[in-house]
Amino acid sequence: MKVTRARIVANGFRCLCPNCGRRTIFMPGRMFKVNPSCPNCGLRIEVGDGAFLGPFVINYAITAFGIVVPLLVLYAAGKIGPIAALALSLVAALLVPLLLYRLSWYLWLALYYFFLPQDVPANLEGRAPDDE
Repeated sequence: MKVTRARIVANGFRCLCPNCGRRTIFMPGRMFKVNPSCPNCGLRIEVGDGAFLGPFVINYAITAFGIVVPLLVLYAAGKIGPIAALALSLVAALLVPLLLYRLSWYLWLALYYFFLPQDVPANLEGRAPDDE
């Protein structure tokens, strides 16, 4: 079964494994613990020493540019006061990364394997996975 780039992205947005389409990225019963590979299909999840940086950047970008910057713009436009802007920014900076942690991992894997679809186990076609 070939996995297309469209399927990889669709699985990422639905919080599913890019290869097999199951919810197997995180260890059962653990909110923040990522499996090294998918227990169902063997897809490598932690693809290197800096694998956590991709989800970190996605989480940071959504928090900073999607929430904090608009709050600062609202403050600069005089729509909210300084205390409200500061309080909302602080709450957003603490809560949003926690709430988006899992989604950021799925989006990162979708982005990673979108550019390397040949490394998805279903697309290996009898060749060995690349070593790092």
